[in-house]
Amino acid sequence: MWVKIKRMLQSGFVNFWRNGSISISTVLMMIVALFVISSVLFVGALLTSTLNQIKDKVDVNIYFVTSAPENDILALQKTLQAMPEVKTVEYVSSEQALQNFKDRHVNDQLTLQALAELDQNPLGAVLNVKAQEPSQYENIASYLQGKNLISKDGAPIVESVNYAKNKVAIDRLTSIISSSQKLGFAVTIVLVLLSILITFNTIRLVIYMSREEISVMKLVGASNMHVRGPFVVTGFMYGIVSALLTIIILYPLMFYVRGFTTAFAGVDLLQYYMRHFGEIFVLLVGSGILIGGISSYLAVKRYLKV
Repeated sequence: MWVKIKRMLQSGFVNFWRNGSISISTVLMMIVALFVISSVLFVGALLTSTLNQIKDKVDVNIYFVTSAPENDILALQKTLQAMPEVKTVEYVSSEQALQNFKDRHVNDQLTLQALAELDQNPLGAVLNVKAQEPSQYENIASYLQGKNLISKDGAPIVESVNYAKNKVAIDRLTSIISSSQKLGFAVTIVLVLLSILITFNTIRLVIYMSREEISVMKLVGASNMHVRGPFVVTGFMYGIVSALLTIIILYPLMFYVRGFTTAFAGVDLLQYYMRHFGEIFVLLVGSGILIGGISSYLAVKRYLKV
């Protein structure tokens, strides 16, 4: 068995180097296929980062009356943070809310003068609530509406919750995210299938050129494994060489586009490439070996019947 395996390996290597021009064209086609597969990873990273940035811009604000005790507000903050739907709860004191208002209207002197004439701070504290997913804001709003938010002296402490005003934007965002994820998944499947189909047809064409050699081997009594083995080994080599070249090409490409992707989506693809190099290496080499081996195995099958 070891002698047979050794011969198949030797024949596979010989086939790869003997058919230099054919091997180069096949490797180039597989590079295109593997590049498509790797691009799915990077596009997915960009899409995820963009959606996360959009999610971070949406929140629900709980506005408290100016007389609301700080201890009651902090107690509500702690309760909300314990909810599984809640990602973060930011507490903005009435003093900080006033300063933020002044910063937003720094060029509006009339508003600032009117504010200075007031005897006390007209703004109450605020809790900014961010959910894990936009679809979960409704549950958070329902909880706040059902909770009896009153202070120890019996007075209500919440002035308003702006979920109703943001509901249209939140629902639209939820729909966009859901549609983007479904579209991204569908495009990924189509691209991967197309890349596999291109590779399969290329390798099938290569083996078609060796159909007479296969027929002769079968006529002299060679087993299917002995005939098929060298071509499968050659397919493995196509995949390995193509994967290594794709990995080498990706580095300068990620370096070139890093500025654009950082400005557009806040993702440095070069850092992403280096941080996930091990996973990308295993994915591309594994995909190359799998596609090359299976394509060769299936392409030889039709010529084994003599």
